[in-house]
Amino acid sequence: MQIMEVGTAPIEVRGLTMRYGTHIVMRDLSFRVRKGEIFVIMGGSGSGKSTLLKHLIGLRRPAEGAILFEGEDFVDADDGTRKGILQRMGVLYQNGALWSGLTLAENVALPLEEYTKLDPESIHEIVALKLALVGLRGFGSFYPSQISGGMRKRAALARATAMDPEVLFFDEPSSGLDPITASRLDDLILQLRASFGTTIVVVSHDLASIFKIADRALFLDIEQKTMTALGTPGELRDDPPSDEVRRFLTRNSEAGSVPDSAPPQYATASLPEGSR
Repeated sequence: MQIMEVGTAPIEVRGLTMRYGTHIVMRDLSFRVRKGEIFVIMGGSGSGKSTLLKHLIGLRRPAEGAILFEGEDFVDADDGTRKGILQRMGVLYQNGALWSGLTLAENVALPLEEYTKLDPESIHEIVALKLALVGLRGFGSFYPSQISGGMRKRAALARATAMDPEVLFFDEPSSGLDPITASRLDDLILQLRASFGTTIVVVSHDLASIFKIADRALFLDIEQKTMTALGTPGELRDDPPSDEVRRFLTRNSEAGSVPDSAPPQYATASLPEGSR
């Protein structure tokens, strides 16, 4: 899918430095996430991928630099502006982060109850729709402990999309999933973008997923402590800017046969069904 860069980017990072105490995680990060694209943040273990995500969603403040959300300075915004921006975002955390004492329906309803004035009947209808969209129709009364890991990820995705966010963030969505379930989740991510034009930012180290869903990918180099590559996965694999990028994108025997981009049929992939 070709992304047209028109107007203000949903997310713009300018000169970002991330630090824990005196330890610099990454420095001098500057990039734009285009409207309607799937943008992957990749790199080796410990490179700061999830830390960058935490900065993008406001859980950590930059040591230096700025993060803009559609031109608004997200970091230094007042409380009202920050709350408004946060309501336009959805996040799927690595472990799903569902409330164990609530049913799936109650988990999905939480943001609607917290941030809207919708009546209970309207919330019930939206929850049923969101669960159906991720292939969990009829599972609203189940608790997280009663379903599989893949289903928990999809339930968490239903909750993340409850407010119809403009931007979705995923932290290692395939983590802990078998290859088939992970691939189905990738299909769902592609379907969300195709159906709703959602801008999606994904943290991932999984090659199959990166090559399947990413329009562009950013590489964080743990040795140089900065970004060293930005482009389509196919471009970065075939013409790597550094040995580290080459090793990352060709680190197993299957990498060479992964397509440069998602095949056309994924743009209209069907949502997963059943309890798989």
